[in-house]
Amino acid sequence: MTIEELIVYGKSKIHSDYAKMILADLLGINSLDLLNYLDKEVDEELINIYKEKVKKVEEKHPVQYVIGNVNFYGNIFKVDKNVLIPRFETEELVENTLMYISNLFNPNDLSIIDLGTGSGCIGITLKKKLPKSNVTLVDISKNALNIAKENATNLEADVNIIENDMLEGLEDKYNIIISNPPYIKTDEEIEDIVKDNEPHLALYGGIDGLDYYKKILTSAKERVKDYYLIAFEIGDTLRLDVEKLAKENFPNATVISKKDMQGRDRMIFISNLSIN
Repeated sequence: MTIEELIVYGKSKIHSDYAKMILADLLGINSLDLLNYLDKEVDEELINIYKEKVKKVEEKHPVQYVIGNVNFYGNIFKVDKNVLIPRFETEELVENTLMYISNLFNPNDLSIIDLGTGSGCIGITLKKKLPKSNVTLVDISKNALNIAKENATNLEADVNIIENDMLEGLEDKYNIIISNPPYIKTDEEIEDIVKDNEPHLALYGGIDGLDYYKKILTSAKERVKDYYLIAFEIGDTLRLDVEKLAKENFPNATVISKKDMQGRDRMIFISNLSIN
């Protein structure tokens, strides 16, 4: 079979974009470059592997898990069923956090902690962008931390990795506390492909979706340095609740929310510095 014939086969089973993503990954090229190789013959082993992966996606396995990696902020991160699949909204959290850091902090003397790190995509990206900073990745899941460690090694990111329940029991203090915590409400309807595949430990935040914001903010009062920024990704219905929690725990701080590119309330920033 040729690459063109494989693409046609894949598109007959699953979404065209996914069919091309899988094939491009197997060939070690960019999806856009497939057009340059349409007449290339493919060996039987690769054909069989491709068909197996297409079948998994057809059976409602996330394509990112089937491929085994995802591009996040320009870096390739390994992912599997033990970690949440990084999404565009989280890239926006990182982008805004980097903007605040650039405007407010000395990047050569910065202590950052990424809580509920999962694949490590947030903390590792910040380390890559701020190589002189001290970055710590925290997760309660040993399996997730194994993935984060592998990603840190692959991306040559010198980070600290701690198995822990958010900030509980930690003694160090940080300039930047950042987290995309579990925030889906217990009875909230979500897509089956997410509910059936991604780790519930990384998805659900209690009956009101606020369990981990409460946990982090209560502990954060003792874990921030003199100048700090706390950055959260939030569920798009939680803005007022998280803002209230932030003001209760940090009454003298500025608390602002930001919308994502879809116009949804998806980020909260808390700081004793001038943010807007």
